[in-house]
Amino acid sequence: MLHALLIINKAGGLIYNRDFTDGLAKLTTNEYLVMAGTFHGVHAITSRISPVPGSSGMEVLEADTFRIFCFQTLTGVKFLLITDPLQPYADNMSRKVYELYGDFVMKNPFYNPEMPIRIELFDANVQKLAKQLNAGG
Repeated sequence: MLHALLIINKAGGLIYNRDFTDGLAKLTTNEYLVMAGTFHGVHAITSRISPVPGSSGMEVLEADTFRIFCFQTLTGVKFLLITDPLQPYADNMSRKVYELYGDFVMKNPFYNPEMPIRIELFDANVQKLAKQLNAGG
């Protein structure tokens, strides 16, 4: 089950967030901003301290009750998916969200990169995808 989606720009700023279930405690906007900045910093540090040369940084954060999966694009934009701890196919989910991002955000001539995403078609399609994923489709 997909609980939430956050998109972080390459500077570590939160540019999009949506909750999809009641499975997580509701966070304030400020708490989401802190979470995005913290994850961005930890991601950067883990890429530097990794014993594997060329590591891209932390990809999964697992806890007893949730999992945060990070998909980073070549441009440095990060997609964080908060899911159930046993959720399979988080990689496929993040790629589908990335496709929607490419189709509805990056191809939108009025979108200014690095700014918050306020595009209704993107939001509607992300909501639709989340419903499909959470319904088991």
